[in-house]
Amino acid sequence: MKKKFLKILAFVLLFLVVLVVAVPLFLEGKIEQIIKDKVNNSINATLDFSDANLSLLKNFPNAHVGLKDISLVNRAPFQGDTLFSAGEVALSMSIMELFKGAEEPMGIKNIQVDRAKLHIKVDENENANYDIAKQTEGENVEPTGEAAQDPGSFNLELDSYSINDSQISYHDLSSGIRLVIEQMNHSGSGDLSLEQSQLETLTDALVSFEMDSTQYLSRNKISLDALIGVDLVENKYTFLENKALINQLPLVFDGFVKINENDQEVDISFKTPSSDFKNFLAVIPEAYAANIDNVQTTGNFELSGFFKGVVDDDHIPTFNIKVYSDNASFKYPDLPKTVRNVHIDVVVDNTTGITEDTTVDIERLSFNIDQDHFNLKAKIRELMGNTKINAQMAGKIDLGNISEAYPLPEDYDLKGLLDADVNTSFDMASLENKQYQNTQLAGHLRLSGFQYASQELKHPVAIQTADLVFDPGTVKLNSFQGKMGSTDFNASGTLGNLLGFMFNDETVQGHFKLSSNHFNLNDLMMEEGPDGEKGDGSDTPVEVADTPVSTTGERIKIPSFLDCTVEAAAQTVVYDDLQLKNVKGTLIIKDETATLENLTSDLFGGTLGVSGSVSTKEPESNFDLHLAMNNFNIGESFAGLELFEVLTPLARALEGKLNTDINISGLLRDDLSLNLATISGNLLAELLSPRVDTQKAPLIGALDSKLDFLDSKEINLDGLKTYLNFDNGAVQVKPFDLNYKDIAIQVDGSHSFDRNLAYTATLQVPAKYLGSEVSGLIAQLGDQSLEEVTVPVQVNIGGNFSNPNVSTDLSSSVKALTTKLVEVQKQKLMAQGQEKAKDLLSDLLKKDGTDTTKTDTKGGVKEALGTLLGGEKKNPADTTKAPTGDKGKEAAKSILGGLLGKKKKDTVD
Repeated sequence: MKKKFLKILAFVLLFLVVLVVAVPLFLEGKIEQIIKDKVNNSINATLDFSDANLSLLKNFPNAHVGLKDISLVNRAPFQGDTLFSAGEVALSMSIMELFKGAEEPMGIKNIQVDRAKLHIKVDENENANYDIAKQTEGENVEPTGEAAQDPGSFNLELDSYSINDSQISYHDLSSGIRLVIEQMNHSGSGDLSLEQSQLETLTDALVSFEMDSTQYLSRNKISLDALIGVDLVENKYTFLENKALINQLPLVFDGFVKINENDQEVDISFKTPSSDFKNFLAVIPEAYAANIDNVQTTGNFELSGFFKGVVDDDHIPTFNIKVYSDNASFKYPDLPKTVRNVHIDVVVDNTTGITEDTTVDIERLSFNIDQDHFNLKAKIRELMGNTKINAQMAGKIDLGNISEAYPLPEDYDLKGLLDADVNTSFDMASLENKQYQNTQLAGHLRLSGFQYASQELKHPVAIQTADLVFDPGTVKLNSFQGKMGSTDFNASGTLGNLLGFMFNDETVQGHFKLSSNHFNLNDLMMEEGPDGEKGDGSDTPVEVADTPVSTTGERIKIPSFLDCTVEAAAQTVVYDDLQLKNVKGTLIIKDETATLENLTSDLFGGTLGVSGSVSTKEPESNFDLHLAMNNFNIGESFAGLELFEVLTPLARALEGKLNTDINISGLLRDDLSLNLATISGNLLAELLSPRVDTQKAPLIGALDSKLDFLDSKEINLDGLKTYLNFDNGAVQVKPFDLNYKDIAIQVDGSHSFDRNLAYTATLQVPAKYLGSEVSGLIAQLGDQSLEEVTVPVQVNIGGNFSNPNVSTDLSSSVKALTTKLVEVQKQKLMAQGQEKAKDLLSDLLKKDGTDTTKTDTKGGVKEALGTLLGGEKKNPADTTKAPTGDKGKEAAKSILGGLLGKKKKDTVD
């Protein structure tokens, strides 16, 4: 019997184990589908999750359901926005809840949410993305009986809940309110299944709050440990015991919040539990207040207030918040100075429950450090409506004393004397409607000996003097003298429409005069990394990739809010290794474009004129400039300007002077450096007294080695003018002529920005330079004048500037020259033969004129002419005249034979 009982017990235990393991496997799909169906059937949004797992052991005797990668995505009018997401949500419930049908409510006892993000948004039309409950017919009719229960919902019978490492953001576009709660951890425990219970909560988070673009809280740390009375019958929640911290400021709360059908009732008061002035320091963010435990304080600080009334669509609770301190002081133990005579009297008040009626009165906010003093008074009316502000600020402060009395961050190294007395009065409606005549702004601000250092700046900024006078319409900058690194500056001018810029995002209008003895643009730039290093002037090809080179920093843009003119003059301006002297010009900044007008300077021993513009308005920054350079030192300019190295690399080997005009346009990289692959334009250059340094030009040496008769040092470049176009990474040179001794040279062709050459030089070379073979031929012809006969010699130049490839076919040129020499000699001899023939005929005519037998003379002349002209007329009847005619004919043949170079034959009479 005992053995039988043990077998039955073992079987039951085995069955239970199998059941515990198997049930989750069978029910997981059911649970997942039930949750999705119940939620999605009741909301105008889509709930989804990647996985649902079920365990009967983790929270035994309750079942544990885990949902991973949850998302709740809105439908119209917030289509596609994620209202809620979480890494994991864990639910705990009775095991019996798992066996209920999909139409039955499911009871949940515990909820744990990890890494959640809740994004609440209200658009300009006051539509809220959290309003996702489906509307049904007759939903405004109170349900009764069984209809009062929603079969498609969950029953919350919570014992506890927790939200870990989560974030809540609230953005109301209609009111300009933004609230962000980060790194939130919140937990609560209590039996919420009872009609009346107590909920113990613990909360800590970082809170940021912004309203109308004004930041009131920035990641301020808050914590709340509270016991809250919960009355589910009246929907009333009461503060019982609590302790709150805002940063390090302690607060206690009293009162309740009651949720009614159409509104909420609020009756809450709060105050600091003590009046120690340390409470004021505790309000300041920890990064600025540092450790306040050992701070010595005198005087009091009190913060108190209440919220009381109804919250509905038209009202907020009336409230009153008081901040008060009278004749307090504080001193940090590690700092030498004390802040004394601290007076704070601020009241934020609303007596009507109408949002627009909120007021802020700063009756007094003042303090002293040694002999320095500061005082602020302000009245702000209709804070949430047409805000009206009347304020006065006055003070004389040694800024260095602030860091000696208050622990500023390490990168705040303030120095200087501030003297300010400014009064202002305005209302927001006038500003928004651009009725700036309704505003008042008067006073002055003077700053001297100011110094500011930051990691974002290459050098500290030192302002010797700055004197501003405020008028209703303009701000006058009477003087502004300062220094940054090796740069000094002195400016004066006017600044207009400051209020329009501050409140309506309008442009700032200004006109300034800027002068400097030494202005180093490198002082304004951060050091470049290895990828941004400049070239060293070697023959390494310049990078001209088609796509802009990426930069590690953000894109540099010309501010869109600037509309100003700057008349500048500087004795020296330094950029990289360039030094510009006597710089003068006008800079106009408007519409994200900087325009240069009549900028002149001395550079490279000559004068530079610049006009044109640089714009960052388009997606890619661009420029369009005209450069006029007169009497430039060629060697210095081509070694110092990367652009010249790209456009005319051969000029690096020249010494002398240069006049040139350049029109150039293209795109700029994000750091405003040239994107060489995109530039286009043209260049017209004239060389003055140039000399060639063959050591700097491998191409010149290659030409010398290919052409024995050429000495490149003696090429005459003086007065040479050349014109070139450049576009798409290539430079096309218009054919130009130059001379070497008595050799005329014509050059044309092109090269790429990476210095690949494709040029042709055509030399008109006299015969005397073409070697012994040609000289021998000339000697054989017996005419030294043939040495000046020229033949074209074509030289093809390819390869790279640092490794050129020079080729020519001198043998073909010599062959062509030989043919040409023979032809020239032949034509010359024929011309000489014609002259001799004429002389012979003239002699013959003279002889015939003295002969007494006229008939015979005429006949002889005719025969001679006929023979010379290639025709012989025979007269068989006239035999007596034959001898005379034969002699004339032979004489003519002898003469023509000699002229034509034929061998003379002997004749027999």
